[in-house]
Amino acid sequence: MGRKDAERLLLNPGNQRGIFLVRESETTKGAYSLSIRDWDEVRGDNVKHYKIRKLDNGGYYITTRAQFESLQKLVKHYREHADGLCHKLTTVCPTVKPQTQGLAKDAWEIPRESLRLEVKLGQGCFGEVWMGTWNGTTKVAIKTLKPGTMMPEAFLQEAQIMKKLRHDKLVPLYAVVSEEPIYIVTEFMTKGSLLDFLKEGEGKYLKLPQLVDMAAQIADGMAYIERMNYIHRDLRAANILVGDNLVCKIADFGLARLIEDNEYTARQGAKFPIKWTAPEAALYGRFTIKSDVWSFGILLTELVTKGRVPYPGMVNREVLEQVERGYRMPCPQGCPESLHELMKLCWKKDPDERPTFEYIQSFLEDYFTATEPQYQPGDNL
Repeated sequence: MGRKDAERLLLNPGNQRGIFLVRESETTKGAYSLSIRDWDEVRGDNVKHYKIRKLDNGGYYITTRAQFESLQKLVKHYREHADGLCHKLTTVCPTVKPQTQGLAKDAWEIPRESLRLEVKLGQGCFGEVWMGTWNGTTKVAIKTLKPGTMMPEAFLQEAQIMKKLRHDKLVPLYAVVSEEPIYIVTEFMTKGSLLDFLKEGEGKYLKLPQLVDMAAQIADGMAYIERMNYIHRDLRAANILVGDNLVCKIADFGLARLIEDNEYTARQGAKFPIKWTAPEAALYGRFTIKSDVWSFGILLTELVTKGRVPYPGMVNREVLEQVERGYRMPCPQGCPESLHELMKLCWKKDPDERPTFEYIQSFLEDYFTATEPQYQPGDNL
């Protein structure tokens, strides 16, 4: 677990000062970090991180004057006295248990009869999304595709790649029904799509720090896709899913390439998400990780406007023409200029001048310490 995820867990509402967790250090192999929730008048609730160092003889210490033969003894000591830490340790922070790798070892292609569709969660151009149960026991999300949306053979081939992409900010693919109508079975996310969450859910009331954190999580998942030399092709709030504690995960990666509908493949057709698509991808079909970066810039506008459609008042054709001429969306109301600058970097005409997702992730994770330390909540954000 990384520093940022540790902070997210410890700062969950309901956690008290002194709640802690021990995790493997991101920066030093074989070392550990102790993360503790603290509070002070200047910063309010915050998290302090302490490096736990290892002795050559196998012991552990935070400060050389207090050395322990095991991590358990170190924790026991700091539960009894703060001894130089910001606060003495109270309870261990519960972590979210990792999702199963799939439904069962051999259950990758599953029979349709093993799935029960229970609650329809949404409907799109190409199918529906349902909450359901697999084998009467496991709660899952099921995406059903209209017959003719994509070739089953091509889908199965892509699904083999998608199955291998495993990251805690990507919605894991559990199983498929590969005959038409194709069913895609994934982890069920309690709060639904980010778009609906921002427009109708609790997301309406979020302030900038939570929105930037959600953006950082999405950038984290996209940085993994970047490292794996994969491309999403349809990155937007509608394809991000939200779970408990504002956890965000990327869904539908790679599927857009397989869609066979003429209204989509024409790229100017009614079903194509032109407002999210980089000009070189919309005009010439050049989809790369850099066209995903463009889409991420548009997704940032969705976050800060709580789900408003990009380029308000403009139709698709107009957007394409204006963007080609150099038009870019102005800074949304209440959005800090520094965040708009990041959007504009994502919208550079030359794809090579756009930042990497690795850069975007670190920029957003450190946003309130490095870029906007003076942030004060306003009416809007």
